[in-house]
Amino acid sequence: MKAVGSRQSAVGGGQWAACGVLAVMVLCAGSAFAQDRLPPIAADKLTEAQKKAAVEFQAERKQDVFGPFVPLSRSPQLMINAARMGTYLRFGNSLPRDVSEFAILLVSRRWTQQYEWYVHAADGKTAGLSDAIIQAVADGRRPEGMSEGMEIVYEFSNELNDFHSVSDRTYARMVAKYGEQGMMDLVGLNGYYSMISMVLNVGRTSLPPGNTPALKPFPK
Repeated sequence: MKAVGSRQSAVGGGQWAACGVLAVMVLCAGSAFAQDRLPPIAADKLTEAQKKAAVEFQAERKQDVFGPFVPLSRSPQLMINAARMGTYLRFGNSLPRDVSEFAILLVSRRWTQQYEWYVHAADGKTAGLSDAIIQAVADGRRPEGMSEGMEIVYEFSNELNDFHSVSDRTYARMVAKYGEQGMMDLVGLNGYYSMISMVLNVGRTSLPPGNTPALKPFPK
């Protein structure tokens, strides 16, 4: 009986030890998942191409490499090309600024991209989006009180992302409201900010210190 009891004790101890190891592994995995995979590269580790791209970026954007361009810097020419496209799509596209920022927020919510949301929720509010509309997008709800233009952009963006195409009716409404250039700029916003969301999600890019994620994950 003593031998059996010792054996049961050993088995129980082994099970608890295994549970302890598993718990540590889970905690470590969670920590690793939260860690920024592609943080800024130390100056003495930059390649010549990365140094040149950083100088070009600073000259064009009037600031050092930041946000999504940090992980993108692993491919210097891609970073520069993305930054140039982003400059047009964020600051120079033909859509009204509030509508443009609304479209970006829809992409950010779709990808649950916290950094992108952090930047563009503030930009959207500055552009005139109401707190109620911003919160509705954050919650994954159809916003109430959208302008006609925002409602068209909402339908166009959802159809494009959900069905990989756009119905004749929605296409016609978009072109009638914003022209072919505005329609194509909206396609560009969806494509570009989806790519930026992918970059940030793969890199697990952190929010600036002192900020917490604003978006809750969608239920699986």
